[in-house]
This record gives sequence, C-alpha cells and structure tokens, in this order.
Amino acid sequence: MRRSLILTGMAVLAVPGVAFAADGTGGWVGPFTVIAAGLGMALASGLCGLGQGRAVAAAVEAMGRQPGAAARIQTAMIIGLALIESLAIYMLVIAIILLFVKGIQFA
Repeated sequence: MRRSLILTGMAVLAVPGVAFAADGTGGWVGPFTVIAAGLGMALASGLCGLGQGRAVAAAVEAMGRQPGAAARIQTAMIIGLALIESLAIYMLVIAIILLFVKGIQFA
C-alpha cells in the first residue's frame, strides 16, 4: 500500500508539465476524459447496485427475524438506500463536468 502511494506521488510530481502545457486546442486530453467519465460512472453505478441489493437483502432478512421492528428497519433501509444512491449521483455530476469542460469539443 505504501509503495503504491509513493509511486503515485512520484508520478504526480514528475509530470506537472502535462497539465500546464495545455494550449487550449484540446489535444489528447479530451478522449481520456470521456473514457474516465464512462468508466467512473459504470463503476459507481455497478457498485451502488450491488450495495443496494445487499442492503435490501439484509433489511428483508432482519424484518423476517423481527417483524415487530419492521417499521424502524424499513426507515433505516430507505435512508441507507438514499445515501448509497447519492454516490451514483455525485459520480454523474463529476462525469458531466468532465465531459463538458474537457471532453466534448463542439467546434
């Protein structure tokens, strides 16, 4: 873990010229932002779906074991699902920012 953090830090410090060398013509950054936005959204939505499925399964199992507490479990489940879904919405906002700031050139 520490080795990968050190390598990542060295890569960021070794190549700052790429970020500052942008001349405004787009270049090769645009296609990579489209790929990054797509992969990020796919990963976030897939993992959110898995997390929501596990949360609902655990809540239904808990309701089956304790039917008297079903209302409280359902409330906690709905709040948890909203928080899980917010991750996908945040990633959607980041993907839209990536696409319309650097990704898609309408000229």
